Amino acid sequence: MTAHIPAPAASVMRGIALMSAAMLLVPLMDVTAKYLTATQPPLQITLGRFAFQMLFALLTAAIGPGLAVLRAPRLWPHLLRGFFLSGASVCFFTALATMPVADAIAIFFVEPMILTILSAVLLKEPVGPRRWAAVAVGLVGAMIIIRPGFANFGLTALLPLAAALLFALYLVITRKLSGEGSMLCVQFTAGIGGVMLLGTLFLIANIAGYEPGIAVMPDLPGWGLLAIVGALSFFAHGLIVKAFAAAPASVLAPFNYLEIVSATLFGYLVFGDFPDGPTWIGIALIVASGIYIAHRENRQSREELAARINRTGPPD
Repeated sequence: MTAHIPAPAASVMRGIALMSAAMLLVPLMDVTAKYLTATQPPLQITLGRFAFQMLFALLTAAIGPGLAVLRAPRLWPHLLRGFFLSGASVCFFTALATMPVADAIAIFFVEPMILTILSAVLLKEPVGPRRWAAVAVGLVGAMIIIRPGFANFGLTALLPLAAALLFALYLVITRKLSGEGSMLCVQFTAGIGGVMLLGTLFLIANIAGYEPGIAVMPDLPGWGLLAIVGALSFFAHGLIVKAFAAAPASVLAPFNYLEIVSATLFGYLVFGDFPDGPTWIGIALIVASGIYIAHRENRQSREELAARINRTGPPD
């Protein structure tokens, strides 16, 4: 069996920075999507998100490196990743139609734990006890901040949970496909996969007369907000793809918790929800966990590099 080769410290730190930036953008997309659920069905909003994401990738390639960069070496694995991501999105956006953003995100935050488990089992990435402890501390911080009440929402609370599992699977496939296809290819094929799955579901919902999926023609501001959701998705998930190309999934998992920080900020700005004392304690635990993970991985990478040099001698 081939031993796991750790990523260089500089690459790991770059991955952490990219993931952190992505987690500061995603709640803005969620807030915009929740606003749209007042006038459009969640399935239509999610379909619009992936259609615009695909369009942005196409236009960026056409203006920049050329359409050839959109070609995937293996199409179906990329489409499968799009299926998982679009499934996660429609579950989460549907939950946002009736749940506060903070509560939905709180339930969704079982995802880093699922991802850590999947990374260890499926990707064979080593996860030491200290990193497990840091993940646990981050999760405690998340629960302190949000304190979700499952009893208040019934079965609707299962939708963010389903979204968490599907998103974790999306991240695992993203890691497995690291380096296979350009970032624009990743975005474009995820968009195709999302449009394929959601377009089919949307068509079935309209034929069957399923009210939550009946098409509603957006007005001009509605189209603009759909484009904003697609743009935020394009940029945020582009950052996520680049992060997983630079660092192991198990290292990046705790940094998903930073989404709570930006969700708290947008919750205050949009809904006037000001964090209370326990919330600030939770944020402190999350930030401390993330800083410790970054420090631990950086130190471990330096020690392993030094050990390799001692065994083989310095490079020429």
